[in-house]
Amino acid sequence: MDKARPQLTMDKAVPWRLISAGLLISGMLILALEHYTSVDLRLEDWFFDNTLHDFPWRNRWFATDFAHGSVKNLLTYGGGAVLTLVLLDLVYKQKWLSDFWRYRLQIIAWASVLVPSVIRGIKRLSPLNCPWSVDRYGGDAPYMKLFAHVPDGWQAGHCFPAGHASTGLWLVALAVIFLPAHPRKAFWAGLGGLGVGLALGWIQQMRGAHFLSHTLVSAWLSCFIFFLLMYWYQNKLRSN
Repeated sequence: MDKARPQLTMDKAVPWRLISAGLLISGMLILALEHYTSVDLRLEDWFFDNTLHDFPWRNRWFATDFAHGSVKNLLTYGGGAVLTLVLLDLVYKQKWLSDFWRYRLQIIAWASVLVPSVIRGIKRLSPLNCPWSVDRYGGDAPYMKLFAHVPDGWQAGHCFPAGHASTGLWLVALAVIFLPAHPRKAFWAGLGGLGVGLALGWIQQMRGAHFLSHTLVSAWLSCFIFFLLMYWYQNKLRSN
């Protein structure tokens, strides 16, 4: 007779220490990229048309009405639908909803709220300007890096990190659907969710609305928030 396959637990499926180290190292690399390189400016230089003195994609239908309108609304409504279901279940427990899906939908709902909220909260405190507001690209504000000294009388741009990308970055939480049984599928689901947010961020970069580092920091924050939610729910996920 075949021996029973040992049950895969959350501790075995989620290498907490490895992920913590990965988040720390990737965060430091992103900050180093922003502070010690000129990749942000080089990329925006590529998107900026010196003849037109503007970003050609700034008012394109695909970038404004579709990506910044329809797609954003679709993702927002999708997150709202999951949140509504979770709230209904908390008020009146849905018998058709198993604990397996209950806890995973709770994590996804939390992510849909926390990722955009945290990123927008940080934006309100940020002095950094968007590319189209920087004098290099026809704006009025000098270019300034994240850790640079903020001079007196500085007009805060509130453009860091990337807010629009956060409407899709919370989809990284879809990885929880496959945990703990299928960690490889969970990885690809999370990567796909990040890809949606990163694509939205890239389109904003093409418009001159954000620098690359703005989008990368938002992606990092979404992963960090998802990690915290997973850690908080690990006991419930372990038994389901």
